[in-house]
Order: sequence, then structure tokens, then C-alpha cells
Amino acid sequence: MKEKIGSNAGLVWNALNEQESTCIKDVKKATKLSEKELFAALGWLAREEKINFNEVEGDIFIAVI
Repeated sequence: MKEKIGSNAGLVWNALNEQESTCIKDVKKATKLSEKELFAALGWLAREEKINFNEVEGDIFIAVI
């Protein structure tokens, strides 16, 4: 399970690395991950302090640090 989450974190990282900041919906669409897989990958990246979260008008945006 840990290996799969790490692999998904790589997919999310690549999707985020192409843009300055993007919302969770767009990351999910770009990576084609399920919601559960996406949030596990985001948790992995957040724990490693590689991403930053920002809420704007109810939408959560993610950016690479």
C-alpha cells in the first residue's frame, strides 16, 4: 500500500509541477486518481513539506513549495 501511495504522489507531483497553483478538482482530473488515492498522495506530499494548501472562495488550491 505504501508503495502505491508513493507512486500516486509522484503522479500528483508531476501534475502540480506543470502549473503554479491548481485546485484539487483539476489535479484529480489530470491524474485520474480516485478521491481516496488523491488524498493519500496529497498527504504524503504534505508530510514531506513539498506542497502548500490555500483556500480561495471555498476551493482548495495546491502549489509546489
